[in-house]
Amino acid sequence: MAQKNIRHYLQFKDLTRDEYTYLLDRSRLLKQKFKNYETYHPLHDRTLAMIFEKNSTRTRLSFEAGIHQLGGHAVFMNTRDTQLGRGEPIEDAAQVISRMTDIIMIRTFGQDILRRFADNSRVPVINGLTNEYHPCQVLADIFTFYEHRGPIAGKTVAWVGDANNMLYTWIEAAHILGFKVRLSTPAGYALDPALVAPETHGDFEVIANPNEACDGADLVTTDVWTSMGFEQENEIRKKAFADWCVTESMMARAKPDALFMHCLPAHRGEEVTAEVIDGPQSVVWDEAENRLHVQKALMEFLMLGRVSH
Repeated sequence: MAQKNIRHYLQFKDLTRDEYTYLLDRSRLLKQKFKNYETYHPLHDRTLAMIFEKNSTRTRLSFEAGIHQLGGHAVFMNTRDTQLGRGEPIEDAAQVISRMTDIIMIRTFGQDILRRFADNSRVPVINGLTNEYHPCQVLADIFTFYEHRGPIAGKTVAWVGDANNMLYTWIEAAHILGFKVRLSTPAGYALDPALVAPETHGDFEVIANPNEACDGADLVTTDVWTSMGFEQENEIRKKAFADWCVTESMMARAKPDALFMHCLPAHRGEEVTAEVIDGPQSVVWDEAENRLHVQKALMEFLMLGRVSH
């Protein structure tokens, strides 16, 4: 395969608005096929390599089930059990793995690891999560909003909590798809300017008070206070984030038909109350399932391009 034909998905900005419109429509069609028990195997005999350096439930299950439903096969690789865990250069591993498989998903720590791998891969590489970005999750979230409320263009997304990989991805998505992010983070946990592209500065607003950030929002979303890799900060973060718990009163300040999302796993009583995440505005279970469908559409697109059936 010629290098110039390879499309990777390392950040949300790697695709255009038009391509996302296609993927959202495609995700809906593939979900319908799934619900109707309709066999659809466009990726027959294709192999997905799944490389994990971080633990996972939804990412592993959705990619493994997704490639199977498309007629392909997944190979699970934990870095602890491979030569990567013994110091093999990322560049060498990419050369070998991409010669034996058709597409690769990586869940790792630094975005630089992902980029080095993609630069040496002969097949598409997908970001299954890094410290900096989580594009597959935000794509699933936007598809979930699309299912429940229609296009997200012109809407307002309220982010309450840590400036983490999800928030940086939401900001990229806002710039591409034409919506606004209103974010509130505790002191000391603000956005890293190095991860925010200058062209996106008009797409988000920083609000100190988390309650005010939710005013008039179409979607309120959050994440755990302590992301993977920062567990040693857990107790300090619990104190710093105490006022950044999404409550019923926060949701009441959003629009009456506002949705609540959380990428899971959740800690009820910390970043969100049980009343909210288990309440009528929560769509977290649809959101979790939709990882499966958007990733099927993404894998199909990266390997086959646009299809019409």
